[in-house]
Amino acid sequence: MRVRVEGVVQGVGFRPFVHRLAGELGLAGFVRNDARGVELEVEGAAEAVARFLERLAVDAPPLAAVEEVRAVDVPARGEAGFAIAGSAGGAPAALVTPDAATCEDCLRELFDPTDRRFRYPFVNCTNCGPRFTIVRGVPYDRPLTTMAGFAMCPACQAEYDDPADRRFHAQPNACPICGPRASLVAAGPSASGPAATPSDTAAAAPFPSGPAGDASDAVVAAAALIRGGAIVAVKGIGGYHLACRADAAGVVARLRARKHREDKPFALMAADLDAARRLVALGDAEAALLCSAARPIVLAERRPDAAVAPAVAPGAAELGVMLPYSPLHHLLLADAGAPLVLTSGNVSDEPIAYRDDDAQERLASIADAFLLHDRPIHMRTDDSVMRVVGGRPTVLRRSRGLVPSAIALPLACPAPVLACGAELKSTFCLAKGTRAWVGHHIGDLGNAETLRSFRDGIAHFERLFDVVPEVVAHDLHPDYLSTAYALEREGVALLGVQHHHAHLAACLAEHGVTEPAVGAIFDGTGHGTDGTAWGGEILVGDLRSFERVGHLSPVRLPGGDRAAREPWRMACAWLVAAGAAGEGVPAALRDDVSAERWAAVARLAETGFAAPETTGMGRLFDAVAALCGVRAVSNYEGQAAIELEALAVTASGPPRARAAAATTSASLHTRANAGDHARPAYPFGADLDGRPLILAIRDDLSAGAPPAVVAARFHHAVARASAEACAAAAGAAGLEPVVLSGGVFQNRLLLTQTAERLEALGLTVLVPERLPANDGGIAYGQAAIAAATRHR
Repeated sequence: MRVRVEGVVQGVGFRPFVHRLAGELGLAGFVRNDARGVELEVEGAAEAVARFLERLAVDAPPLAAVEEVRAVDVPARGEAGFAIAGSAGGAPAALVTPDAATCEDCLRELFDPTDRRFRYPFVNCTNCGPRFTIVRGVPYDRPLTTMAGFAMCPACQAEYDDPADRRFHAQPNACPICGPRASLVAAGPSASGPAATPSDTAAAAPFPSGPAGDASDAVVAAAALIRGGAIVAVKGIGGYHLACRADAAGVVARLRARKHREDKPFALMAADLDAARRLVALGDAEAALLCSAARPIVLAERRPDAAVAPAVAPGAAELGVMLPYSPLHHLLLADAGAPLVLTSGNVSDEPIAYRDDDAQERLASIADAFLLHDRPIHMRTDDSVMRVVGGRPTVLRRSRGLVPSAIALPLACPAPVLACGAELKSTFCLAKGTRAWVGHHIGDLGNAETLRSFRDGIAHFERLFDVVPEVVAHDLHPDYLSTAYALEREGVALLGVQHHHAHLAACLAEHGVTEPAVGAIFDGTGHGTDGTAWGGEILVGDLRSFERVGHLSPVRLPGGDRAAREPWRMACAWLVAAGAAGEGVPAALRDDVSAERWAAVARLAETGFAAPETTGMGRLFDAVAALCGVRAVSNYEGQAAIELEALAVTASGPPRARAAAATTSASLHTRANAGDHARPAYPFGADLDGRPLILAIRDDLSAGAPPAVVAARFHHAVARASAEACAAAAGAAGLEPVVLSGGVFQNRLLLTQTAERLEALGLTVLVPERLPANDGGIAYGQAAIAAATRHR
């Protein structure tokens, strides 16, 4: 039989597996990589060949994902043995594997004093290690990776050549004799930020990298610096991180000041699952995510007694925690002896640094020292971020460990597609046939370096997957840099896609749904088909078209984009819309906003001058956060809403407690309205009119209702109104599925309450799972719409 195997079958030990399986069954033939996956021929007894074909997918290696096995009869050759042949060329179509966390076998070697790879920071095998971040092209062979410059020593070469060894054709295979080495160097003189403390001055001199057989000396020294209060830039798999003690308030504050990151939470790395449990409350689903090969950052409820400085995640009810995913991280955490802050190596709003010279220049004013290594990173990749909602894993940022796995499209593209995504949380998507490759998280396209990363990422994926786009899909917003890039492409058909339709389509396509559905798509803003800023939309549509059947009542954005950064402006705008602006500055904002500024912004909202209209649900959350005294000015996107949710949780109970008690909407209503100021949940109206809601919030706060109770009532009201609006739309259209998507539905409290209400009404709720609900999923939705549109 000649057999074609497609899927994730390169760089995962698939050929050695085939070799062993053929030997076990007494079969002859060969197996080889090619540009499409794996090709093999096998001959022997008919029963043995049939058994071989049955086991190809069932018994495949842990990192493999067999999508298709096609076999055809060919004449037997009478061969005597089974061989692993050299790779064949051709147009690439093989699926590249994501980077995978260090496996248990390699960890045992890493910490075994008798092993030749004891404390070697780059131990790996076919079951683990870097993949996407080091590959330059396909087939996935060593010459086409950043390991091409490291010639294997005889011992490593023997492993690489032995089909019985787990390092057979492990492309990053190396050891302390022949492989990459770690080194520790001091940063240059700090150009900004507070002066170093005495504990930091230990980083003022260069550090030895250790002899070839003991490269871990650099890690030991780096851990000692961190224990002493230094900030160390650590080169990982996909880029640089900034590491420091998580329990040292002064050190964390110093990192914030140097990084110019005022409040946005930092991620943490814990040595193992037990250490993570001391920081956050973990259920089985969260623990499984933490220990998965992807090793994402997992958001989970902060433990009250967590030994974490308050400045790590100010105002947030959750902490983002991950486990080590490279040998270097395992060594660093073991030597540090405590959880570390491990945040992206960049200055605020810049992409993560990944080239050594660039990192040492850009991070010199932040880090006291650099823990380096000499294995180049080909493609920068941030850490993925996930959380568990309703017992199901959901992705908030899709990057390292998940990219570049393909995501299926329910309709095949008749022509190759490039989808350029949105502006914030930028990703792109390339699609061919029924496969869509969503790019890694790029960030916000607000500076030249990020835009360059966006362009480079697209070019790399086009080469990697041999996609020459004939259709380029883009957002309708004329000022998005992603749209400008799309319009620059020559010789392609352009397709403009409405922002919220892309959100709806992304969720439908992910779940394989091609039929129409209702969608509550809530985010900050997106360019509407009428030229206004949408963001609180009730849609009915499928992959081809949509109808806007409802939306949040429009309100002005005083000062345009500035209103998104200053929630008090939205509080003013909503009070103007509700006819209550003449009452002056609300009590919760009087320390932050003068009467003169309030009056000036109120005039903008009243006249519409420099104040375009929006139906953005995110801006409503901003307004309520300001009225409740949570946040007058935001230092990062979504901060006001995140802190409002954290406040609401204190009144309505943590998500885990609610889930465990299976709380009904009615009891949530009672709990949220308990106390001397109990009243019915805030009315929204069938047309999602937010004005009565704002007036009710004003009245409750004036009457002395605790802000936490008001925040919980607000979430309850939005969930109830959204569910009722979706149910009405579904009933009118005769539909059952309801999509909940858009960045606002990253709010766990809102998502849970809305979904519970819809499911109680007998409706099927679809939420993004493999892709973010935020704009990180837009590109995939654009590709799905392009495929469906061209398909028709």
